[in-house]
Amino acid sequence: MRPITFERGFTRYAEGSVLTTFGDTKIICTASIEERVPPFLRGTGRGWLTAEYGMLPRATHTRSDREAARGRQSGRTQEIQRLIGRSLRAAFDLNAFGERTLKLDCDVIQADGGTRTASICGAMIAAYDAFSEMVDDGVIETVPLRHFVGAISVGMMQGIAMLDLDYQEDSMCDTDMNIVMTEEGMFVEMQGTAEGDVFDRIALDNMLALAQKGIAELISLQKSILGVDNQY
Repeated sequence: MRPITFERGFTRYAEGSVLTTFGDTKIICTASIEERVPPFLRGTGRGWLTAEYGMLPRATHTRSDREAARGRQSGRTQEIQRLIGRSLRAAFDLNAFGERTLKLDCDVIQADGGTRTASICGAMIAAYDAFSEMVDDGVIETVPLRHFVGAISVGMMQGIAMLDLDYQEDSMCDTDMNIVMTEEGMFVEMQGTAEGDVFDRIALDNMLALAQKGIAELISLQKSILGVDNQY
């Protein structure tokens, strides 16, 4: 994998905030607690977790217009923020923190591939920190963690499985996949496409094995940064 860092407490006001760096990809992930839930959850005693994703205008080689200026989000943005939300809902027990909403914001300040998977990894830490603050304030008894979740990209290039693709590798690879898994090795989501050439079952197994190894390393790094042991 590329050099990976998570800088906690990156912003001042959010309950949880992390500057996530995967190589030259840099994302600010923040977690905010709201004392309300969507209408469909009112009166249920159940909490909610949702995510928003965005890319700054000059996060890439050329400037892009802000989506707010266009008046609508792109399909790509909607897809990614739904993926982040689904992934983090798999990590936490929504029944354990009352009728509150944890909102995750993943803002890409520099993009060089793997922004959605890096967002998931950083948001995991930001969310844990936000829940930890609730514990410190006496709002909830424990962090409502079910299991740590990590995500990574894999691909096939000229018959070779590759991990954590940067932009150049992603644009040249024959197959591109994004994998989200729990620390127990269970799948949350798999997104895969044969962009340049088809792939067989052996290539798929190779990519999944490589992704599982990378995600295990990422989750170990998440725990180390949070000071959480395997028993948490």
